[in-house]
Amino acid sequence: MFELKTITLFLITAVAEIAGCYLSYLWLKEGKSIYLLIPAALSLALFAWLLSLHPTAAGRVYAAYGGVYVFVAILWLWGVDGIKPTNWDVVGVSVVLAGMAIIMFAPRNV
Repeated sequence: MFELKTITLFLITAVAEIAGCYLSYLWLKEGKSIYLLIPAALSLALFAWLLSLHPTAAGRVYAAYGGVYVFVAILWLWGVDGIKPTNWDVVGVSVVLAGMAIIMFAPRNV
């Protein structure tokens, strides 16, 4: 159950971070409304708060979260940007998710 809760929290956290960054990108690079910065800031604040909800050491959470972020970013590439991931993207995501699982779920005595 801990694993499912952790992964779900990571996924929601990644969406909040990517959405906040994407909205800022739309304003900076695509000439969209400056008002996009309001939901962008809220989304990035949500991202920071969500990262604080994990019960383990912050450094470990940040390291493992990076793997989930890469996975969600590739899904975003496909779903939002309309660019199908390559086989190399899939291999890379597999590697980082394996790393995330090792970091978060390896047995520990501490």
